[in-house]
Amino acid sequence: MKKYALIISALLPTLVTTDSARAQSKPDYIAVHATLTSEGAKAVATTAIEYARTRNAPGAAIAIVDAGGVPVYLERLDGTFQNASNISIGKARTAVLFGKPTRVFEETINKGRYAMLALPEIAPFTPLMGGVPIELNGQIIGAIGVSGAASAAQDDEIASAAAAEFAKQQLASMTQVTHIPAAQVKDGYQQDVTLTRTAAYRVNASRRTSPGEAEIHLRDTDIFYVQQGSAEFITGGEVVAPRSTSNVEIRGSEIKGGEVHLLKAGDVITIPNGVPHWFKSVKAPFIYFVVKSTSP
Repeated sequence: MKKYALIISALLPTLVTTDSARAQSKPDYIAVHATLTSEGAKAVATTAIEYARTRNAPGAAIAIVDAGGVPVYLERLDGTFQNASNISIGKARTAVLFGKPTRVFEETINKGRYAMLALPEIAPFTPLMGGVPIELNGQIIGAIGVSGAASAAQDDEIASAAAAEFAKQQLASMTQVTHIPAAQVKDGYQQDVTLTRTAAYRVNASRRTSPGEAEIHLRDTDIFYVQQGSAEFITGGEVVAPRSTSNVEIRGSEIKGGEVHLLKAGDVITIPNGVPHWFKSVKAPFIYFVVKSTSP
């Protein structure tokens, strides 16, 4: 069965596990503020497709939206009717914006509460089964919408199974203890790589040889520990020529104003989400350890 995929926004992957990392799970509960990323959205869609195939669904359109109802990923299988993609997006947006599976609204209307049909005047509203919120540790981080399976009930079954499996896998990854050997960390600094990543945080071995663009992270708080080199680093102020590179990041050419920090080996600096920051100048090689903590 051929499929067509569209990645609508490019965000950070939800999980990267290095082959040489040694890990074990200990805690049975963890509080998380997570973000649904493009790779996470694709993982949900892949699970939905696999589930649909094992249940002999004739076709399906699967849409994934983030917590704000913005489409992140869309996939449509051959044989699915033409408008299935738009309907699946509507189901997903309804599920995330109202915080409930869309089956609730279809069942309510079928029981005679037709006044709910007026809701399109105030919000996107597709009261058809097949839209399910994607939750992680009690927080809604997105939603999946499915349309074009054998029945409305099967749409809902596929969406529910995919959302549940994704949450299960993500919680397992976030309770995992990861040990990265020193040699691997050292090699990482030579290549500027991500050492480990979950939906709640990311750890990088970073290397910079020149100034970069000004940035604002809308969800990530950055924590830098400088290992080698020095830099003139600006925080605050106003980003010049800002543009959105995703729904969680803004970039620009430089910063006007702001506070100047002269970073050197041994320094630690934290940049809360929403704060503009910019490497204005760098004495290369500038090597630093980065922890990115994700907030809603």
